[in-house]
Amino acid sequence: TSMLCAHIPFHHRIIFFWKDLKTMTATADPVYPQDPEKEPVELTEENSRKLRPTNSTHFGDVDFEEEDAAEIGDATWAEVGQACCVHTPMEWGKVFIGVCGAFFFLYFFLFSLELLGNSAKVLGGCTAGGIMGDNVNPVAALVIGELATALVQSSSTTTSIIVSLVGSDAVSINTGIYMIMGANIGTSVTNTIVAMGQMADGVQLERAFAGATVHDLFNLLSVAVLFPLELISGYLFRLTSVMLPESVADDEKWVGPIKKIVSPLAGRVLKANKNVIKEIATGKVENCEAYYPVLCVGGIEDYKSCANKCGDGDVKGVDCGRVGLITCDKKYGCPAFFQNGATKQDDSIAGGVCMVLALVFLLVCLLGLVNVLQRGLMGMSTRIIYKATNVPGIFALVIGAAVTVLVQSSSITTSVLTPLVGLGVIQLEQMLPLTLGANIGTTVTGLLASLVSDSVAALQVALCHLFFNISGIIIWYPIPFMRKIPLNGARELGKWTRRSKAIPPIYIITVFFICPLLLLGISELFVQQKVGWTVLGTIIVLAVFLGIIRFAWWWKRQEGRAQFIACLDKRTSRNAALAALPEDMQFLKSKVAQLAEHTGLPEDEEVDEEKAEGTDDAEAEPEAVAEEAEEQA
Repeated sequence: TSMLCAHIPFHHRIIFFWKDLKTMTATADPVYPQDPEKEPVELTEENSRKLRPTNSTHFGDVDFEEEDAAEIGDATWAEVGQACCVHTPMEWGKVFIGVCGAFFFLYFFLFSLELLGNSAKVLGGCTAGGIMGDNVNPVAALVIGELATALVQSSSTTTSIIVSLVGSDAVSINTGIYMIMGANIGTSVTNTIVAMGQMADGVQLERAFAGATVHDLFNLLSVAVLFPLELISGYLFRLTSVMLPESVADDEKWVGPIKKIVSPLAGRVLKANKNVIKEIATGKVENCEAYYPVLCVGGIEDYKSCANKCGDGDVKGVDCGRVGLITCDKKYGCPAFFQNGATKQDDSIAGGVCMVLALVFLLVCLLGLVNVLQRGLMGMSTRIIYKATNVPGIFALVIGAAVTVLVQSSSITTSVLTPLVGLGVIQLEQMLPLTLGANIGTTVTGLLASLVSDSVAALQVALCHLFFNISGIIIWYPIPFMRKIPLNGARELGKWTRRSKAIPPIYIITVFFICPLLLLGISELFVQQKVGWTVLGTIIVLAVFLGIIRFAWWWKRQEGRAQFIACLDKRTSRNAALAALPEDMQFLKSKVAQLAEHTGLPEDEEVDEEKAEGTDDAEAEPEAVAEEAEEQA
């Protein structure tokens, strides 16, 4: 063997012995020990359902993922009560600490969402106000509502502004209806971002992303059905027209209790000036430059000197102040990132810094909340958890709506529920009605804004928002066959994330930004009233339509789905191989050294030395012959 191998290049020998080496390392190896996390765990009654008399799965089991939802038995309420309320004093102490920890992380999670929303309003306020200010075609109005909501990270803010625009006759009722539909799509971007916080665990990411996108798919499907229906028949406009009173009484703006708890702390860090968006959209101000530089009377940074409204004849900077995208609060004064004399660039930088801080806080609080919940659920039977959370769909709708009314944001409701879906506490079938209830609850903000505006038209748009969501629920939820469409779609998207963690960011960028911008561009071609642009738009629409049909045919009939999944698997395998390459190379070196020692094969250094010696001898031989000839002569 040694003689045979001596004629084979040394680096080629590695390949020949690779299979044998992999077989040799099936047992424990001192040079290349196996990853402790991958070692088989001994199954006991404490960590496996297979050895329990009840055959029930508990959170933390090594075979937790092997149980199918259909296999989970039904627990009794007596078992739920015992698991909830029967504990030793030591266990009660742990429960108390866990609850306090959960509330701590939940509070700062909500604070992070509030700060993220304020930062988004500061960064995107001027843009959002500019794109919402005109009466545009229906497709453009739909896209504008979606983009504005994605920019300011709050459908409540967008719908309130849209209602105010309609109330001030800056936007027509029909345009406001289409904007409201778009806002419904944009509101689901926040919980989709939150789902990405569980990327460290592939199983949790799959469930969390499915729980987040079931909201997206419901809103997209509702718009796909109701947008053309409204375009053709004016269904929502006609339905709400017969429900309107002659006048609307003016009322004060209602603030939910959760907002009262979270907003003071967030307002001390950064408080966005919502009037900028509204005034630019209504045409009172041409652009953001009118708000700068920021002026405070006497250089004193407080609400009265900086943000108090100017009266008739008052001079800004002398009699009253002027604020830009960042403003002061009447109760808590000016926030930490407020600056007298700031320019638009200064406020934008402050908004960007706060957005980064909010995302960091959001991630840390999400990880902390998930960790606390995991510890609290450790050892709890899935039968008991699912019994406690498996409420009838109508009650889940009511719960989702009630919670959203309290927090005044469907984004907050769904963002808090998403990690629970990722942990497996809430099943996807329960997440759907909860998010639908959140859609209903978020319409309350628009209704309250319409009462403030003292306009019948504003109330009509707010009612259209309510009946749009109710109509979507009637179409997609009561019938089991229709309900499976968003559920199965969300499950499929969740499974894709197991194969590639690039799916979530690609999904967010494509669904919430690229596709809406393409639709906006195409729709603008038809409103230029130029034959050339209209013909070009028609050609593009036909090409897109044929492309969608071709893609659907490839996906369904030509095994496109299997090819796509195979591509994801190949990419994942390549990335895994690249990540493991340094360890594999170290492993190969150690094994080759062992093999060389065992078989007596020369090392690379020895081969190089022999070659060098052979070269020296070859170079020295002609010189020796020449010297010998010279001596003989």
